[in-house]
Amino acid sequence: MKNFRSDFLWGGATAANQVEGAYLEDGKGLSVADIVTVGSHTAPRRISLEMKEEYTYPSHTAVDFYHHYKEDIALFAEMGFKAYRMSISWARIFPHGDDAMPNPKGIQFYHDVFAELKKYAIEPIVTISHSDIPLAVGTRYHGWVNKQVIDLYVRYAVTLFEHYKEEVRYWIPFNEINDMFLPMSALGQGALIDPEAQFFTQQKDDPNERFNALNNMMIASAKAVIRGRQINSSFHFGTMICHITRYPRTCHPNDVLLVLKNDLFYNNTCADVMLKGEYPFYALNELEKRGVALQLNDTEKALLKEGVCDYYTFSYYQSISESTQPFSEETSGNIMGGIKNPYLTETEWNWPIDPVGLRTTLLKVYDRYRVPIMITENGIGCVDQLEADGTVHDDYRIAYLRDHLNEMRKAVEDGVDLIGYMAWGCLDLISVSTGEMKKRYGFIYVDRDDEGNGSYRRIKKDSFAWYRKVIASNGTDLT
Repeated sequence: MKNFRSDFLWGGATAANQVEGAYLEDGKGLSVADIVTVGSHTAPRRISLEMKEEYTYPSHTAVDFYHHYKEDIALFAEMGFKAYRMSISWARIFPHGDDAMPNPKGIQFYHDVFAELKKYAIEPIVTISHSDIPLAVGTRYHGWVNKQVIDLYVRYAVTLFEHYKEEVRYWIPFNEINDMFLPMSALGQGALIDPEAQFFTQQKDDPNERFNALNNMMIASAKAVIRGRQINSSFHFGTMICHITRYPRTCHPNDVLLVLKNDLFYNNTCADVMLKGEYPFYALNELEKRGVALQLNDTEKALLKEGVCDYYTFSYYQSISESTQPFSEETSGNIMGGIKNPYLTETEWNWPIDPVGLRTTLLKVYDRYRVPIMITENGIGCVDQLEADGTVHDDYRIAYLRDHLNEMRKAVEDGVDLIGYMAWGCLDLISVSTGEMKKRYGFIYVDRDDEGNGSYRRIKKDSFAWYRKVIASNGTDLT
């Protein structure tokens, strides 16, 4: 039996706007995430450019990693983490995105975080932009719709490369970049800011603007990769794709064709650009059908070709089913939706649970790109109960992760070059889709509720000890 490689990177993942808090501390500027209110599974989040007392803004305190990072990293080390995927807040480095100089206290904070990780021999895997930008980049420039933002981003990225070139080897330019295929995701990139509108259902959308904003992001990624390699040739750059594995709901040829086309367009387009250096034919054809006039000149095409990434990372939470025929039962899941799959169970938030889909995805992706692969998000959001004795029994989380890791191991046996696994939300954090705290992902319980109340005390769940055993055995003991 083929096991995980000896240098396999076991760890966990978070995002700055979902864990850090301290939203205006030490010179940080407002980010887009800071103006989005709490919601729920049934009540959408709202955008509120003017802070109102009657609203709760989850990112303002999040889980206060900013003041707890030493404690949190010590807990990661206790679990045996080999790596920690984190993001840097652009607004903490350049408060308005276009400032003349970076914020020194912001620069120092991440130096301190990296020093703490180094103390425990934990490899940082850094996402440069994780679905959040300085608010001023949205209000002044209309976000990524404006090509000027490309150079603002590259300047920000180069600042990180120069300051942390001895501390960070693994970089991810953008989180789940293909989320921009969906209208609501453009909010996090500053392209759509409609005051007081609902987060998902009431945002105005211009597909031509949105896809050109995505195109600008991919150009920015390429330029950053080129500059990064000039600064340190040992840097590794990865994609980060929100991979939603798709199944035809029936074996009707029209359903099979629908899923094939959607898989190519939604799952593969951005990875093709970032790993192969050009837009695939099917994407260009689909964009033309949608009336999108892609603003991409020959110089930019050459940049895409030169600035390709060298490893593939993706998030995987569930699969979805699709059909050309109407079905009454629908499901949800990581903003993609779909038709209910009768062969799968679902989480409390109606996300299908499909471990075999992870193996399917790994085989497909490795066959297509033949580069090292890292799973940078995988996990289950649940309502965890803190017992009177201070324990949290989350057998359901252990079961979810065990089943996915088992299929992951089978993919390695199949020959997939898998280099790492980052469990999403290694400590509880703010849900990006609902802003809730009660939708918990972590191995570490954080005493905070949806309104921001609580002691913020860290408490080990049962899954903490289980994951420690998994890592210690290099994935051979999943019991």
